[in-house]
Amino acid sequence: MRNVIISLFTLALTVCSARTEPETSSFSLKEVMIPMRDGVHLQTAILTPLNQSAPLPILLERTPYGVPSNPPAPIPARWAELSRDGYIFVIQNLRGRFKSEGTFNLSSYVNLTDPKATNETTDAYDTIEWLVKNVPQNNGRAGIFGVSYDGLTAALTLLHPHPALKAISEQASPADEWMNDDDHHYGALRLSYDFEYAVLEQADKNANTHFAFDVFDTYEWYLKLGPISNINAKYLHDSIPYWNDSVAHPNYDEFWHKEAWVNQLHSSPVPNLNVAGFWDQEDPWGPWKIFRNSEKDGASAHNVMVAGPWYHGEWQSPKGDAIGQISFGGHETAREFREQIEAPFFRYYLHGDGEKIAWKASTFQSGSNTWRTYGSWPPKEAKQTNLYLQPDGGLSFNPPPSAAKAYVEYISDPANPVPYRPRPISPTYPGGDWRDWEVSDQRFVDHRPDVLSFVSAPLDHDLTITGPVAAQLYASTSGTDSDFIVKLIDIYPDNAVKDSWDPDAGPKPGDYAKSLNGYELPIAMEVRRGRFNESYEHPAPLKPNQPNLFPISLRDRDHVFLKGHRIMLQVQSTWFPLIDRNPQKFTPSIYTATAADYIKATQRVYCSSVLPSHIELPIMP
Repeated sequence: MRNVIISLFTLALTVCSARTEPETSSFSLKEVMIPMRDGVHLQTAILTPLNQSAPLPILLERTPYGVPSNPPAPIPARWAELSRDGYIFVIQNLRGRFKSEGTFNLSSYVNLTDPKATNETTDAYDTIEWLVKNVPQNNGRAGIFGVSYDGLTAALTLLHPHPALKAISEQASPADEWMNDDDHHYGALRLSYDFEYAVLEQADKNANTHFAFDVFDTYEWYLKLGPISNINAKYLHDSIPYWNDSVAHPNYDEFWHKEAWVNQLHSSPVPNLNVAGFWDQEDPWGPWKIFRNSEKDGASAHNVMVAGPWYHGEWQSPKGDAIGQISFGGHETAREFREQIEAPFFRYYLHGDGEKIAWKASTFQSGSNTWRTYGSWPPKEAKQTNLYLQPDGGLSFNPPPSAAKAYVEYISDPANPVPYRPRPISPTYPGGDWRDWEVSDQRFVDHRPDVLSFVSAPLDHDLTITGPVAAQLYASTSGTDSDFIVKLIDIYPDNAVKDSWDPDAGPKPGDYAKSLNGYELPIAMEVRRGRFNESYEHPAPLKPNQPNLFPISLRDRDHVFLKGHRIMLQVQSTWFPLIDRNPQKFTPSIYTATAADYIKATQRVYCSSVLPSHIELPIMP
């Protein structure tokens, strides 16, 4: 639901306005106000190719971030490959945003049983109905696509598509805001993101408004904030509805069940191209959930999955040849995706040209830096194999010996939480650091006393994991509530990259910081909140010092740990301020906890033959 690419059209137009000699657009723009079934009118920009000579399909995007006021010049990167086939591009502001009438409520709830209800599903239906009847020289076929919130509005058309809607591509769409994606990860609040995004979207109807932090390092600001209740008490004063809803519903109650629109989806009524990023810092889970739900009753239409080595929406960038310091072996993965997958998908269903996609899933496999296709997902060849945590800090495919020490322990202190990326931590928007933090070198925390690191021996052959990854962590706490965060990491050898500096002159300033030698690359990271171990709807306290199994899903992956690399698993109990601090003392709601509820706790991770903590890897032969 959240989009790091806040109005790519605005960005493209800003770049154009900065040119000394503005380029001429290849589109004409017409702005209209399209009526909905309840009389509300939505601001809509229709961009028609100047060289149109025959009827063309309509490609729609629905957004809360604003529509262009001028034809884009040059063509935005995300349209480059599509525009070669010819489309009438339509961009529409959601109700209550900018010039669109009505109320914007940041909700994905769709009530299909009430004929008078309006929502993003009905608004899309009414929009397509108007477009195919009123836009000159359209061929009667429409598609819809978009990333993040725009991906959500595309995905919601699956619940009741217009007959003219022939192709959908939801890209990084959220699916269940309590279970994963933007707002929570399995009930653990994504504090900095949820708070800052709610302000961004609801502080001003006509603008994207950033919260004004009064310190440079937001880690410091959130720590000084104290209990979460101080956000309303000191700053928002109940003025942001979505934040109020978040803190009013700490558990997986009826409010969040309604927001989980994906539970109404059991097949794919329209061909759907699902797109996800393996390092998507906002919506990594939703596309996989939508893909799987679309297969439940047997896909009635074409439903495929694409995943690549991308941060949120990176596949819409011009090249996509790297993320942070990690390059992709010369591949321009964003361009390749659009050219070889996205454009042919829409071409087949909207132009009736080309061939239908023959695979079920296509991924860009990190490590090997190659595109892969699979007839099913997960691949049937993948074998679930346990990699065990060892009491001496090792990782092995052999279970811990029976005489091994039972556990490794550390002290978790909410007053000194582990930062989720290197400090200083800039605001989520704007800032620039937010996009690729999920590939940050984890050496910045791996010697903290409250972070456990388990490391394998150097691999004697390439190890490929393709499919769902999960950790089974046996752990205890001296408190009555606790978080456990698990990170699966690929450690590069110390000689991974040949030094580029002159052997006589030595390294230049910054060469060491840019080197991948010894780099600790996160492959998968996730949190589990102890209070929800038994039930998401009815949280319960943990029994002090009693071992519990913490099952931690690390989502779908496709990665090769290369020969000579090592595998690391890190375990910690804070991840701040990405995830709100667990007081480590059970309270009915963490959102109403007081400062006195935040206590230190001794955390134990068990590595024995009786309680064998391990990670499940889908290893390919």
